[in-house]
Amino acid sequence: MNATASTQTTTQNHLNPPPQQSIFKKGISLGLIGVCAAGVAYSMFSNNMGLAVFSLLFLSLLIGLPIAISLGIASIVSIYFFTTDPMSDLAGKIFSGLNSFPLMAIPFFVLAGNVFTTGGVAKRLINLTYAWVGHIPGGLSIAGVMSCALFAAISGSSPATVVAIGSVMIPAMVNHGYKKDYAVGSISTAGSLGILIPPSIPMIAYCVTVEQSVGKMFLAGIVPGILLAIMMAVVSYYIAKKKGFARAEKASMGERLKAFKDAIWSLSLPLLIIGGIYSGIFTPTESAAVAAIFGIIIGLFVHKDLKMKDLPRILVDSAKTTAMLFFIITMAMLFAHILTLERIPYVIADWITEMDMSKITFLIIVNLLLFVAGQFMEPTAIITIFAPILFPVAIALGVDPIHFGIIIIVNMEIGMITPPVGLNLYVASGISKMSLLDVSKAAIPWLLAVIVGLILITYVPSISLWLPNFLYSL
Repeated sequence: MNATASTQTTTQNHLNPPPQQSIFKKGISLGLIGVCAAGVAYSMFSNNMGLAVFSLLFLSLLIGLPIAISLGIASIVSIYFFTTDPMSDLAGKIFSGLNSFPLMAIPFFVLAGNVFTTGGVAKRLINLTYAWVGHIPGGLSIAGVMSCALFAAISGSSPATVVAIGSVMIPAMVNHGYKKDYAVGSISTAGSLGILIPPSIPMIAYCVTVEQSVGKMFLAGIVPGILLAIMMAVVSYYIAKKKGFARAEKASMGERLKAFKDAIWSLSLPLLIIGGIYSGIFTPTESAAVAAIFGIIIGLFVHKDLKMKDLPRILVDSAKTTAMLFFIITMAMLFAHILTLERIPYVIADWITEMDMSKITFLIIVNLLLFVAGQFMEPTAIITIFAPILFPVAIALGVDPIHFGIIIIVNMEIGMITPPVGLNLYVASGISKMSLLDVSKAAIPWLLAVIVGLILITYVPSISLWLPNFLYSL
């Protein structure tokens, strides 16, 4: 995450706004800070804990505190001033937020993603897809999109997917005559599939937050992920054909079979994870550990791209990322405890029910709300904050909980590829040396495809539900 942070700092230097614009933005920020501060003061005066917790949260975010710290401050201050809970019990509440067996999957999937990035898996997946589709218009870009989809099926992380595939594919596309913005736009967007195609860390966070089946969520993400990958590939094909980008020579059947043979171990990883879960050999949590161990064995002894000297760095990087995610999750769980005390989710559910809001209208509001939240917050934080609020309303209106989870995850995808906090954009910016603004513009055609896909997934529940319903009915 340190590399990402430094990339974020570097890209911001490319976006030096004019003095008048900077003053205008500062004025808006100070005005919002003033409104939040007034909200805190009024909540103390009126003894309104609900207003206090949200005012404190947004005040902390506006002054630049990290999301986990902001959640912690809002929750702890509210508990101290508005409840009779002893502060000594806070440690127990924080621990209980992490005392969940499914959460053990997160560090293992983080470790597995880092191992796959270093262990030669991405390179073989790229060679496989390039051998089969490299000769058609936009073939290299389509190969990159499909490689992202395949790597997403074993990594569970969008930034890891962009790093693993983008660091190879973006220079390759530029060297073959593709425009740089086309190459960066396609890979930065396709990398977002990392959190939709299982395994997925945000999916685990959602299931833990609202107590749903991780196995069903994983299965529900497969078809939407394939759908979005196809839509992105179509965009790549259309743009490449329109602009007349050069095509690669068609690979022979022998070359294709050789690429498939080289990638067979990499392709076996998603089958191992999903197949093991569905067959009952191991749980989703245990599958994460199996994936990490299997990835280390393949990297060290089969591909031999992973070296023993790489393991300490991989373990440290994985520990840092896990600590960040767990800090956000535990503070968000504490925040959810405040919401439950104030019955805010149920008040909202009753309010929407009284308004006689239809399911279609509610889902439009959810998508707009999550789109806005995705511009400013990290996916895991959004899920653990908003899922407890929106979930009871969705259930009351008859939305399937697994389908609702997929809608949230696709919205998180969009957040990963839209500024100012789109993490994929910062990673792609670091790889390509393009400014954040240029990367954002380059991603627009593929982003529009994802938005169209979100609309389909939102209003055609069977896209998400038919596979888990079919397999769980056997």
